[in-house]
Amino acid sequence: MTLARKPRRHHYFVYVIELSDSVWNEARFRRANPDYRLGKPFVYVGMTGIDPDVRFDKHKAGIQSNRYVRDFGLRLLPHLYDVYNPMPYDGAREMEVELAIGLREAGYGVWQA
Repeated sequence: MTLARKPRRHHYFVYVIELSDSVWNEARFRRANPDYRLGKPFVYVGMTGIDPDVRFDKHKAGIQSNRYVRDFGLRLLPHLYDVYNPMPYDGAREMEVELAIGLREAGYGVWQA
């Protein structure tokens, strides 16, 4: 008799962090966003296997952090990503890229590592 395995619960997340306007002073960020539209938010898009709130705190503490989030991160923007979460790893990897592309097309300033 073999025991049935429980299906693995999806536990990966995409997340979006609002960045302060001063990130626009960074030449590398500006070069990555040639079609930025004045007045749109600046954001970082990422994916994680932990709760996005915990991941944001780690970024801000400098633990496996992105420099733009550490230095310019303001808050999570769950209205931009909650609908997608949670998901399997491959889905989160793809959604991170798709979400960043969609926000960039909408005029946002986006950093996605």
